[in-house]
Amino acid sequence: MIISDNREDMLTRAVLISLFTWRRAMTDAPVDDEELFGWWGDSYPTIADDRIGSRLWLLRRVKLTDATQRDAEFYANEALQWLLDDGHVIAIEIASEKHDISRLNLIVILTIPGGERIEIKPNSSWQVIYAV
Repeated sequence: MIISDNREDMLTRAVLISLFTWRRAMTDAPVDDEELFGWWGDSYPTIADDRIGSRLWLLRRVKLTDATQRDAEFYANEALQWLLDDGHVIAIEIASEKHDISRLNLIVILTIPGGERIEIKPNSSWQVIYAV
């Protein structure tokens, strides 16, 4: 369990790391080159299938369509699932909004035990850097 006097800051940091660290792509992923990226430590997890980061990076060179938007929301949910599994939150909502023809903004709403909701909007510099 995350222990902190400022739970919101800790959860925000956890969300940013989870979303914007590159998770290794699956061997059947639609990559645009031969590199699967990801953290080498995921090859030797202490917990089976435990991985760090997200696969949002797979969307870096794709056209922004409704399918891309759904993929981004799926990848974000996948990356944040550990917060539910480990009991840090009781619910996660992911929303996305098209900013223009080439940028998608993600909004994460976490519900923590006790019912408080925390909205996290990664700032635009992260969104632009990772084309999400």
